[in-house]
Amino acid sequence: MEEGARCLVKIEDLGHAGEGVGRIDGLVVFVPGVLPGEEVEVEITQVSRKHARGIPVSILTRSPQRVEPECELHGLCGGCQLQHLNYPSQLAYKEKLVANALKRIGGLDVPVLPIVPAPSPWNYRTKIQSPVGVKGKEIVTGFFARGTHDIVPMESCLIQHPLNNLVLRTIRGLVIKYGIIAYDESSGQGDLRHVIVRIGESQALVTLVTRQEQVPHLRELAQELTETLPSVVGVVQNINPARTNVILGPKTIPLAGQDYLIVSLDGIEFKVSPMAFLQVNWEQTKNLYRIVREFAQLSGHERLVDAYCGIGTIALYLAPWAGEVYGIEEVPEAVEDAIFNSTLNNLPATFICGLVEEELARLAKEGPIDVLVMDPPRKGCHPRVIETIRSASINRIVYVSCNPGTLARDLGMLKEYEILAVQPVDMFPQTHHVECVVLITRVKD
Repeated sequence: MEEGARCLVKIEDLGHAGEGVGRIDGLVVFVPGVLPGEEVEVEITQVSRKHARGIPVSILTRSPQRVEPECELHGLCGGCQLQHLNYPSQLAYKEKLVANALKRIGGLDVPVLPIVPAPSPWNYRTKIQSPVGVKGKEIVTGFFARGTHDIVPMESCLIQHPLNNLVLRTIRGLVIKYGIIAYDESSGQGDLRHVIVRIGESQALVTLVTRQEQVPHLRELAQELTETLPSVVGVVQNINPARTNVILGPKTIPLAGQDYLIVSLDGIEFKVSPMAFLQVNWEQTKNLYRIVREFAQLSGHERLVDAYCGIGTIALYLAPWAGEVYGIEEVPEAVEDAIFNSTLNNLPATFICGLVEEELARLAKEGPIDVLVMDPPRKGCHPRVIETIRSASINRIVYVSCNPGTLARDLGMLKEYEILAVQPVDMFPQTHHVECVVLITRVKD
């Protein structure tokens, strides 16, 4: 098989990134945009010893699960991998994805509960991160094409909240008006790198990521944006001078209005700073946290630790039902928000700025931990966290994960624990991503 060759492929399954999986003479071939049961003419784009990759040229046999994508950019933009698959089938795929990861990676043959569907599979994202660039002579905003850093210009994203789309379009117009120079990755020159918009209810906070601090007319742009769109309560500037794929830099300064956002969850208010992590599907987050509370089975007397706590959302959500509550987070700005949020809501909790692998061990030495809640980043838990859990004999753990692979790896190392429930939650419709909440308890000696 050679690159550029065209072959007929019968698609057998969907892979972990939503791509179709077939075989040619025993060699696995990954093809985006196709579905199981479809016979596809494929152009081979990459060949290695273990697998090949291709792009669909034509679909000869269509799956009954196939639907026409709503977005005209589907297949160009790298954001949505599953728009061509009907929503019930997306849910079934994600349930299977979780079960397969647990078995293949963790060696765990455990039942997976029916996935919790999203209230709406569209317009759910409350945060948009758009690169800024130039196409021809035009300033463009949008998303990267799959596997590249080529910007696909976008006027309105169908999985974004309409307010995010409106704010981004308005900013693009103001960038053109004030002559702000877009950043050029190839040369490392230019000013405006990314626009980030985060909303809460009906308000928006904007972060303009620039290469350097001094950008002509940036404050005028920010001021006009808040005047044009009263829903924009604040604009901040983040400075990232490094030639890197990392979006945010170390320094953030206010430009107009306030430098934070207030969001509400089941009566609890949270201050969110520009650098802080927050789930992007806020309606589905309510379902997620209710599951966490159900799994925690709190009686009001437990010593509870929320590891990777961010701005304290889970810790404070559970605080009314626990005894002592601790949160551990390594991002200082997030810890500041968490402390503020504890006072704002009159919910007592202790928040610690540090690495979970260090601070969890220290808390375990100070006294028994009755319930541990963990919501780590995609890379999962540090090995020392797993070691601490095993040595500290923590009875009940609620593990929230956005990556079935690292979730399965971590659970597979907790040999002294029994998995009682695996609950997938569809936080990200139209994509291959899936959130899970897992309840595990220590097996009694």
